[in-house]
This record gives sequence, C-alpha cells and structure tokens, in this order.
Amino acid sequence: MTTPRLSKSKFVAGLQCHKRVYLDVHHPEWAAPPDPSLQAVLDMGTEIGVLARSRFPGGVLIEETYRQRDAALAHTATVVADPAAPAIFEGAFEYDGVLIRVDVLERTAGMGGETPSWRLIEVKSSSRVKDVHFADLAIQSEVLRGNGIALSAMCLMHIDTDYLYAGGEIDVNRLFAIEDVTETVVQRRGEVPAQVEAMKAVLRQSTPPVVEPGPHCHTPYECPFWNHCTKDKPARWIYHLPGSKQVVTGLVEQGITTIDEIPAGTTLSLSQRRVKDNVEWVSAKLGAALESIRYPVHHVDFETVMLAAPRFASTRPYQSIPVQWSNHIEAESGTVTHQEFLHDEPTEPRKRWAEALIESLGEHGSICVYSAYEEAMIRQLAAAFPEFQSAFKPILKRLWDLHPIVKDHYYHPAFNGSYSMKSVLPAVAPALAYDDLRIREGGQAAAEYYRMVFIETDWIERAAIRDALLRYCERDTFALVELRRILREKAGR
Repeated sequence: MTTPRLSKSKFVAGLQCHKRVYLDVHHPEWAAPPDPSLQAVLDMGTEIGVLARSRFPGGVLIEETYRQRDAALAHTATVVADPAAPAIFEGAFEYDGVLIRVDVLERTAGMGGETPSWRLIEVKSSSRVKDVHFADLAIQSEVLRGNGIALSAMCLMHIDTDYLYAGGEIDVNRLFAIEDVTETVVQRRGEVPAQVEAMKAVLRQSTPPVVEPGPHCHTPYECPFWNHCTKDKPARWIYHLPGSKQVVTGLVEQGITTIDEIPAGTTLSLSQRRVKDNVEWVSAKLGAALESIRYPVHHVDFETVMLAAPRFASTRPYQSIPVQWSNHIEAESGTVTHQEFLHDEPTEPRKRWAEALIESLGEHGSICVYSAYEEAMIRQLAAAFPEFQSAFKPILKRLWDLHPIVKDHYYHPAFNGSYSMKSVLPAVAPALAYDDLRIREGGQAAAEYYRMVFIETDWIERAAIRDALLRYCERDTFALVELRRILREKAGR
C-alpha cells in the first residue's frame, strides 16, 4: 500500500491524534464542515496571509494550487535558484513524503553571489505565539533542510494588537510582529522524523487506529471528526459533563462512562451537580430577583465586528467595533415595540451607532442584557468619544443583567450545564430557537457583516445579508422578552 503524503496541517493533526490524521487522509468526508465562526477565522487567516506579503516587496508568489503539485515544486525550484528573488510566497517543497507550502521564505544571503540562506516565516492571524506554532514550523524546517535550504532563522509573524491605526494606508511593519523562535523550533525538529514515521505507519493500516475520544479532541484545535467518533456514545456520556476536564478525566480513570454512574459524594461544581441531578430547579428567590426591574424595559443586544487589519482611525487590531443593535421595549401594560440600528456602509460606525442607541434608550426604564458585553462596549465608546460620556453614565446605571439571575435561580436539564442564550432559549422556548434563521450565532453574524460591507458587490446579496443580520439581532432581543416572561411564570408571578 502506497503511503499517502502528509502536509503540514495533516502533520499537526497527527500530533493531536493519530486517528484524526488517518481520517483526514482516508475519510475526509466524515469530517463536519467548519462552523461559521471557524470559517470566519480561516477566511481572516487567508486575508492576513495576503496582507503580510506586502512587507516583503519584490517577493514571488507560487500561484500553482495544491493540486498542481509538480508544477508548484518546479516553479519554486526555479525561484529558489534565482538570486534576484528576495522572498518566496507559498513555496512548495517535498521531502520524505511530506509536502509543504511555506508562507514566506525570505532570502537573507545569496543575492550577491554568496551562499544563499533563508529566513522561514510562518504567518498567523493570531495575536501571539502559541505552542502549536512550533510544531508547524518544525515540520517545515525539516522539509526545507531535506531540500538543502539553509535557514538562518525560523520566525512566527503575527498580529500586533498594540498597533494603533491612524488612518490611511496600513503600516504593515507595525501591524505585524515577527518573533524569532529558532531555538525552540530546532529542539522540536529533532522529534519530527520519528513523528512522521509513526504517522506513516498509521496511514498504511487498512483501518483507523482505536483511539477513545477525550480531552485531546479539543486541544489545540476542535477535531472535525468529533461527531463521527462520538455518534455511538450514550446521551449521558461522561464527557458531556461540563466544567473542569480534570474532573472528567479522573472519573474516566475510575471506569465511569456515564454521568449517571458518578458516585455520590464526588466533588463537583454547582453546574456539574445540576447536570448530574438532571431535574428542573426553580429558586424560591427567582420572583423577587425578576421584580427588581423597572419599566419601560429595554431589551438590548449588540453585534460587533473584530478586524485583524483595522479600517477605522484610532482603532487597534481585533478591537470590537459595534455596528448593530436591537431594542425590544416592553411597557408596563405588556405592549412591546421594536427599534433597531445597523451601520451598513464601510465607514466609521461608532458615532452613528452610539447616537441612535442613546436616543432609543431614552432616560427611563431598566436595560435588560444577557452578559457583561454590552456594558464593556458602552464603556469603550464613552472612553473613545468623550462627548457621549454624560449620556452613557446614567445608561450604565440602568443595565440589568438577566444572565446571573438565570444562573443563580433557574436550571433546566436541557441546558446541559450551559447558561448561554443558545442553550437556554431552546430549552424553555423551542419555537424561538435560531434554526429558521440564515444567521444563527455571533461569529457568523460578524463574518457576514464583514462580507456585506467590505467584499460583496452584488446589491441583491448585500440586501439579503442585511436582512439576515437584522432578523438575527431582533431574535436575540425578543428572546430576552420571552425569557423574562417564562421565568415569571416559573416563579408563579
């Protein structure tokens, strides 16, 4: 049996789990597609990779795709041999059955006739160096060394969140930080040959290795084969216990396979105990907690976008930029009205967003939210725009967070230990779940907003995205109205 080639991504997958790399190679169709949030991260990584190239003027892009293996390898070899090429982007190299594409290979010597040497640079959209990046660089450096490429340094290029964008053209020298991690990568590289051989042995097998699902399935990345590998597990499987995975690991080591088998007296967190008990619970103090609200009640939710490459002056990479809000206003009579705002142009959104929000909230009534996020955003806006401070100060005093009230006073077995709105709402109001919406969660909303404002040119599609964004944010705040109503019923009010 011919051993399939590895790539740097498959190598990293194999370090996480041999079963994962086997399925990656032999049964990729069993993988769950990336969810919208993950896809947004992947798309942002692609965009950042392209932007990073502008830091190396004159660099040559190897445009051949992964499927054009032979052409990519030949093109790369030609550019490596050309002393006039200062850098290579997406260079293709193969050694010992491992095919890689290198983000940036910068020539550090050899342009004047001397022996060539290179700096290997891996580009990441993250804001810091992570341990998994060393494995990524280790396999690349091993393949490059096998091709006779002399490396003077191995570096990680990532976003520098200290960069304050002043407007105009982005300063890529300040947007990106380059960290030399040569020493650590050299240490890791010594382990690579044995790791590669072990993966090849697994890939030559006719069936996937037997690996029980566990904490490794989520570190350093969420495994796309989780659903496949756990499809036969019971509904009350022990790994569905929320909270500390150390607790779960300890229980597994005792031979416990389901939550119902957890022995009495086991030290568990409050959330874990509620999952184990598996019963609905209503605190005697729930009604009093709910009655602390004041009418008219504003139910608000904010949507934001985080841009790796900032587009608005006086903002930093990955700063949360508010672009949308929804407000369902409930009068004491029970009448509910709805107001909303969406900034749908590629211009600075924050002032218009704040002005519209201040007008909608008025001067009276509690402002119901479901996290501390809204407070953080208001404080950020007040700090960035002093003219709004006098209006935002009393608004901050009116915030009324429903999340801790639910967490302290109510539990439903269908929460499965989670108090996020995406877990709470389907449990108590199934008709208000998000399944009927085009946009179903915040990461997808941010990605679709970015596409609508900065990428999409078709006005019909732009209009469709705009409508989907409005419907999603509207659902979030109407959910707060309904959740308060249902909780009042649970409390007998």
